[in-house]
Amino acid sequence: MTILPAVAPLFDTNRAMALARETLDIEAAALLGLKQHLGADFLQVLHLMLAVQGRVVVMGMGKSGHIGRKIAATLASTGTPAMFVHPGEASHGDLGMIKPLDVVLAISNSGESEELTAILPMIKRLGAPLVAMTGHGESTLARHADYFLNSGVAKEACPLNLAPTASTTAQLALGDALAVALLDARGFKAEDFARSHPGGALGRKLLTLVSDVMRSGDQVPSVGLQASFSELMREMSDKGLGAAAVVDTTGRVQGIFTDGDLRRLIEKGIDLRSCTAEQVMHPQPATISREALAVDAVELMEQRRITSVLVQGADGKLCGALNSNDLMRAKVI
Repeated sequence: MTILPAVAPLFDTNRAMALARETLDIEAAALLGLKQHLGADFLQVLHLMLAVQGRVVVMGMGKSGHIGRKIAATLASTGTPAMFVHPGEASHGDLGMIKPLDVVLAISNSGESEELTAILPMIKRLGAPLVAMTGHGESTLARHADYFLNSGVAKEACPLNLAPTASTTAQLALGDALAVALLDARGFKAEDFARSHPGGALGRKLLTLVSDVMRSGDQVPSVGLQASFSELMREMSDKGLGAAAVVDTTGRVQGIFTDGDLRRLIEKGIDLRSCTAEQVMHPQPATISREALAVDAVELMEQRRITSVLVQGADGKLCGALNSNDLMRAKVI
């Protein structure tokens, strides 16, 4: 017996599209309205979080809790130590995570979430400054707080004006505003961001050094200036880089010979059997320091339109080599 897939009920496509567009309009208006709420309290909270000796402890229930987790993660990844503590779990032991040196950021649109208001007296007794992010300045949360961040919206995008929609968007945006202002005040840079994201693409680009991905030791193809052409070709074939360095007696790079050079010499009809490495090499090749970022090697290759680059140590001697395949394996490209 063939089982037919369930058929979705018919709906008014015009109404659905109109509601979707209205949702975006309402939420965009809510975000623009937040600008009117930013003032002295926002600046005081920034000073408080900049000076925090512990962590910013973010709390929230339900949808506000989901937003709180994201805000805590954003703060932590942009230089402000932060963590999320669930209010329900806090009253069953997790309150011990909060210390007097922390700053508590409590999020609730109504400001009356039971699980949150129940632990407010304990938070106050701990001595940790309390920041309320709520849409109601006369709420229990706002009255207990030392600082009030107004995240109020005119209405929810939900047609019933019930489901948290515009209000959670406003909370999320206000959290981002805090994080961005804080990272700028801290002088937080892309390199700092990469250090907290070592597994991501940015982390690889900004933390991976040339020395981490280069070929070294016997893997580096190199010959002396007076090496015969056959020795040069054997070295290139054995090491599989598509190029070979030509060095002087001290190990300093004098030139490079690549597959491209070989092709061009053959096209000219030159008798290569009697040539030395010095005679066929490309002098003053592109080189890079082993301490440089791997992404700098990528940029150098793109600028010079080459696929291999030689690596020099602090003493100017050849210490490694890499090509675009090495960088791709390391996921720098």
